[in-house]
Amino acid sequence: MNSQKFIVGGLVGGIVYFVLGYVFYGLLLKSFFDTNGMAVNMDAIVWWAMIVSNLAAGFLFAYVLSKANVSTAGGGAGVGFIVGLLMSLSFDLAMYGIGHGMELKGIAADVALSAVLSAITGAVIAWVLGMSKKTVAAA
Repeated sequence: MNSQKFIVGGLVGGIVYFVLGYVFYGLLLKSFFDTNGMAVNMDAIVWWAMIVSNLAAGFLFAYVLSKANVSTAGGGAGVGFIVGLLMSLSFDLAMYGIGHGMELKGIAADVALSAVLSAITGAVIAWVLGMSKKTVAAA
């Protein structure tokens, strides 16, 4: 694995994941999640933790895509979708299982949205990884 590509892919992925999460969870679908047991109090968010969390996700996707030698947007979207779906399903059902007040309708929407956001993030990271390969090959 090329360290430079991993770092750039992880950083770009973390930024994409953060921005998409803010737009969809914090703005567009906030009222839906508020009424389905997954309320987010935007005033109480610990921003440094959210930033580190999203960067960790970006680096996770960069690691998986690098190890799998995925360097096309389509391949990244497919891998991102599956990884995001399974991660979200695992986390959401664990939180539901220990009684954090989540509703199944909210969980289903969160799992679907997480899979889509992960697919987009995976596509962007793979595109960045593939761009690096083309640059190296052209030189």
